Amino acid sequence: MTNPHVAVLAVALTSIAASPVGAQTPPAPPLPTGAIVYVHAGHLLDRPGQAMRGPSTVVLRGGKVVSVLDGFAPAPASATLIDLKDRYVLPGLIDAHVHLSSDRAGQEGLLAGFTESRQLGAFEAYWNAQKTIQAGFTTVRNLGDDGATLALREAIARGWVGGPRIIDAGRSISTTSGHMDARLGLNDDIAEVIPHDNLCDGPDECRKAVRLQIGRGADVIKIATTGGVNSRIGAGLGKQMFDDEVRAIVDTAHLYGKKVAVHAHGADGIILALRAGADSIEHGTLMNDEAIALFKRTGAYYVSTLSTVNGYLERIAANSNAYPPEVRAKIDWRISITGKALEKAVPAGVKIAFGTDAGVSKHGRNADEFELMVKHGMTPAQAIVAATVNAADLLGVAGDVGSIEPGKSADLIAVAGDPLADVRALKRVSFVMRAGVVYKQ
Repeated sequence: MTNPHVAVLAVALTSIAASPVGAQTPPAPPLPTGAIVYVHAGHLLDRPGQAMRGPSTVVLRGGKVVSVLDGFAPAPASATLIDLKDRYVLPGLIDAHVHLSSDRAGQEGLLAGFTESRQLGAFEAYWNAQKTIQAGFTTVRNLGDDGATLALREAIARGWVGGPRIIDAGRSISTTSGHMDARLGLNDDIAEVIPHDNLCDGPDECRKAVRLQIGRGADVIKIATTGGVNSRIGAGLGKQMFDDEVRAIVDTAHLYGKKVAVHAHGADGIILALRAGADSIEHGTLMNDEAIALFKRTGAYYVSTLSTVNGYLERIAANSNAYPPEVRAKIDWRISITGKALEKAVPAGVKIAFGTDAGVSKHGRNADEFELMVKHGMTPAQAIVAATVNAADLLGVAGDVGSIEPGKSADLIAVAGDPLADVRALKRVSFVMRAGVVYKQ
């Protein structure tokens, strides 16, 4: 039997695709299957981490890269030519940590959860996805929401609407009163009716919680081993799971071939997750030497999400009461310490993948993260690798995205300035293509 909620979401997403999104450019109609496209690039960073190429031609067919040639190869009369001779062309960017379902936070986001419908939430997820792809991010990993983005992922994959490729976690998992407990800070009468099947206490419940998200269609499992900045209780940012609970989650996810992304601020929660075999640590704010050694030993990725501070600062500037006092105190701490962990991780050789926590920061402003990554110890080249090659590896899609090579998806962006000289050029993306479809030109 068809789930009526999924049906409503699908209708909502299909309807919104019929109209342009504000002033943004709607995607061009897909070219006929087998159509050939020649892209003339003035400069081409086809394999981030390697040298930038000069004048180049990228040949595309059926949404895939066919070949990469030196110079401006003449396009046959039957081909479509895209002239980017005055631009720097790169692979589509990847954000490994977003929350597409909302661009609101604090008290505003809490209120919206009670006053707005899930159907409207589907529109908001679509709206934020459009901001994201217009910014040049053609693939994202969505790390937790109420299910709207699972439906959006399917709608995009089926070609019903345009948008970035989505790797989705379903609902994030934590213990009762952990960071993912949506009932925190609510009175008992309201809390009683808030869904909480994403919570688990003890290894058996934690195995079941993972299997529930896999059954919903999750591509990846997201958990929280520590408290969170935005949790509406003053329980701190240290460990909030026992070893056997985390081990049960990671082992079950890996049993089903799913990677595990772990929200962790405190060093004890980072270490706990890495010892259990986590695939990535998100935030990692209080990373210490023991954690760094575990990163190196296990090969896990670090996703630093520095640009959360931009979202906090903007909302507080607009409304000093945007967050309740117990959350505001943690926000002030997070602002003061942001970037320190990355400054330790980079020289130690920890693998870094790009992620913003957009939804806490603003969707469409994902490239702000590049500037902060460089500020806190990375070169522009390293930051770009984090948002292409490394992020593709973490998400398990390196065979399809992350570089411009024959056989891979035709995901390309272009900017006017050299991003290896000034990474801020990536804040001004002028051309976006995903799977051969042009979203911005």
